[in-house]
Amino acid sequence: MPTVLTITNSFMSQSEIMSNYGVVFKENKEKGKAYISEKVNLKFIPDKVSFSQYATVLFKSPDYLFKFWNSVIMVLPIVVFQVAIASIAAYGFTRWRGKVRAVIFFSYVILMLMPYQVTLVPNYLVADWFGILNTRWAVILPGAFAPFSVYLLTKFMRRIPADLIEAAQLDGASEWQIFTKICIPQCRAALYSITILVFIDYWNMVEQPLIMLPDEQKQPLSVYLATINAGEVGLAFAIAAIYMIPAILLFLHGEEYLVEGIVNQGSVKG
Repeated sequence: MPTVLTITNSFMSQSEIMSNYGVVFKENKEKGKAYISEKVNLKFIPDKVSFSQYATVLFKSPDYLFKFWNSVIMVLPIVVFQVAIASIAAYGFTRWRGKVRAVIFFSYVILMLMPYQVTLVPNYLVADWFGILNTRWAVILPGAFAPFSVYLLTKFMRRIPADLIEAAQLDGASEWQIFTKICIPQCRAALYSITILVFIDYWNMVEQPLIMLPDEQKQPLSVYLATINAGEVGLAFAIAAIYMIPAILLFLHGEEYLVEGIVNQGSVKG
């Protein structure tokens, strides 16, 4: 219902939106806090379909599109590098066993269980020490080396039958050939699942860019949506509807593999 409400209300005019929801954003000047003075008129069907909000976002105010592309520029490298790094790391954890590997993998699990807020201050200090604070690299690098994908892919690769790898070794396949021609094809469903989950996670990120990128011109559109104010409620509906499109398209493209990755849990087809 919130998604339907967002899409339908994005076709309302600014005046209609304010008449329905404006009371939510009134402020008490004496107490300085927002309050609701009346019941909100929750409305799904606009009185008159209007594209004025989309016209403002797409043509009249380039700042919103600029922030949208900020999101794209930051999220795509994170997804690509995280999946690539996780694939190689997971293969290493799968192929080689030992105490050192167990300790390192256990560290990955501990890091994955920690909420981002716990590592936010160390990441900030390290970014400042490297001199990349207030640059996109301060967000991209921690995201590229996040442990979430490594853990999932390692668990997935361990389900690949050892007979397949042994047969490839007997045929003279190198480690790189085993990795690219056996492990990666078998993990296609897991890779799609991880790509979708990682993309959605970082597409909606707020804390990371808010702390690492003090310059508002470098922040993604998700930060703007999280700090919407009373005067831009109508635009927020249109921007939110546009912002949902990449995630929805990615999900529709990889839906089959996503379901397969969840259901099969790494089983090998005959």
